[in-house]
Amino acid sequence: MSTLNGSSPRPPSAPRASTVTRTVRAGIGVDTTHRAVMPPIHLSTNYLFESPGVYGKYDYTRTANPTRDLAADAIAELEGGCGASVTSSGMSAIVAATRLLSSDDLLLAPRDCYGGSYRLFRHEADKGAYRVEFVDPWDPATRDLARELRPRMIWIETPSNPHLRITDIAAWAALAGEIGAICVADNTFLSPVNQRPLEHGADLVVHSTTKFLNGHSDIVGGAVVAADEDLLEEVAWWTNAMGLSGSPFDAYLTLRGMRTLHARSRVHEENALRVVDVLAASDVVTRVNHPSLPTHPGHEIARRQQTGWGSLVSFELRGGRAAVEAFVDGITHFALAESLGGVESLVTHPWTMTHASMDEPARVAAGIGQGLLRLSVGIEAAEDLVADLERALQRTEEAASVAAL
Repeated sequence: MSTLNGSSPRPPSAPRASTVTRTVRAGIGVDTTHRAVMPPIHLSTNYLFESPGVYGKYDYTRTANPTRDLAADAIAELEGGCGASVTSSGMSAIVAATRLLSSDDLLLAPRDCYGGSYRLFRHEADKGAYRVEFVDPWDPATRDLARELRPRMIWIETPSNPHLRITDIAAWAALAGEIGAICVADNTFLSPVNQRPLEHGADLVVHSTTKFLNGHSDIVGGAVVAADEDLLEEVAWWTNAMGLSGSPFDAYLTLRGMRTLHARSRVHEENALRVVDVLAASDVVTRVNHPSLPTHPGHEIARRQQTGWGSLVSFELRGGRAAVEAFVDGITHFALAESLGGVESLVTHPWTMTHASMDEPARVAAGIGQGLLRLSVGIEAAEDLVADLERALQRTEEAASVAAL
């Protein structure tokens, strides 16, 4: 069969593919110069003007870049946003989002948040960029306080770092709408595979793309995803004006990493659930924090707003700092390092690492003690991780017994 002009008829249009398929295929086949399957990296700093005052979509890479745009489109697609601004780090994504605040505006932030976020919010407030109040958003009573304080921005981090406390996104987003606040959700700990805050009413989502989205611990980057065009335009303006834009090479590697995000996430979580079982059975562990546990205070909210439990786990060791050191000395397949969400398993001591920038009273107020450890469970063989963890816990228990003599 042929058409009147002799060409073959077009095949019927295929139904819209799933998010998984669209993520894997993001940017594939867009190269019109050499027909490369994978998109090329556009490293050029600048682009040609047709004539003075006449330019195309791209003129300078800080402002816009083809490779970075591909990554932004893929991240926005995953989160269900209208678009994204890709930044140079997770912290620069937070900076871009908080540029929406003025000096008289109040930022309501979680007491139990990433130490770098706390440091930024505290020092920006001290300089008069905006005001900040640290609260317990997982406590429903705090919403009454928010109605009294009437913040301009409500910052959500769920699960929180490092206790994995769960905040009800829909409830806080509804409150934000009620009082005219911007609701921002840091979704780094779960990624859009396991949680999509915009679907629960958030206005902005921030990511450290260094973590799960890239997944290989070889870039530093961030992103801000917006629910509507006005917010996106304002965030993009500040990203450009302040020089917060991510590099094309990091954007390329992030896009590469995202192609395996759904597959990686399944193994991450399968391994994490095995790790939770081992920790929960140990006599030297006094508390395990993971929303999969029915005893977790946020378990039911997590069931409602998440599509997976995630692969971050934190726990308290009996014996404090000495127990931590015995555990770390006994572990092999969990590297002592900051960050999370890479293919490799990591162990982090928040008191001396991720939250060291918080002063001691702030750490204590957030419930961060010297016996707390956080695991980012990777995609190694589960049996190896379990055996390694059991050996480290046994060493910790032996050290505690010796100390007690």
